[in-house]
Amino acid sequence: MVQAIQIILFSLICIFLALTVYFSFRSRRESEPVKRGLYAARMNICMGLMLVLIAVTQLFFFSESSFRRIFGTICVLIGLFNLFAGIRNHGHFDRMLPK
Repeated sequence: MVQAIQIILFSLICIFLALTVYFSFRSRRESEPVKRGLYAARMNICMGLMLVLIAVTQLFFFSESSFRRIFGTICVLIGLFNLFAGIRNHGHFDRMLPK
């Protein structure tokens, strides 16, 4: 059971990593500022989710050490900040899109 959860978490981390890279390239190549902001916000959301999943794997599925706890805590904090900023920015840029 634990191994299945680890495989699922690893797969989700890889998916969010790929989405982060995809939205990063899209935001850097976009010339329209509103779409650029939307892609950057989506990149932040994916990066935040990826960092939270990395922290979960570090905190719960490996041997306990103080370094892993510190690393996991830092990843959770940075991930939650990216997630919050991405959601906030996505709402801001989404309202700026012409309808």
